[in-house]
Amino acid sequence: MVFEILSPGNRLKEINKKLLFYQQYGVEEYYIYDPDKIDFTGLIRVNNTASPQNDRLEAIEKIDGWVSPRLNIRFQITEKTLEIYRPDGRKFLTSIELERLREQEYQRAEQEKQRAEQEKQRAEQEKQRADRLAAILRERGIDPDEL
Repeated sequence: MVFEILSPGNRLKEINKKLLFYQQYGVEEYYIYDPDKIDFTGLIRVNNTASPQNDRLEAIEKIDGWVSPRLNIRFQITEKTLEIYRPDGRKFLTSIELERLREQEYQRAEQEKQRAEQEKQRAEQEKQRADRLAAILRERGIDPDEL
């Protein structure tokens, strides 16, 4: 399986050369995505059982909602982007979404760290109060361990 993301520097001649290479060396699925145009094309190997040397990559007619036979991932085209879904139906996250999630997790961890520090301080204050109370009781002749 080959997944190619086009950039402004890609030339049609280069793409055709790659397609011929993939055709020759048995690539089963070939996907081309142009993020600037939200254009997604897919080709899939069609087996010629009578003459295997004539196997070829053919265009996938209905690519929107297509499920890759090899990876079982689904491609969904929206107005703004191409979305790819895992076999379990969850969407693969973009780098921006992953960064946002990482930042949220970092902030959550920082908040948890602060809560833990506050809890530690509160426990220390409670211990100091308990120690003061025990000292007062001992001054009055009462053993706090016997209470």
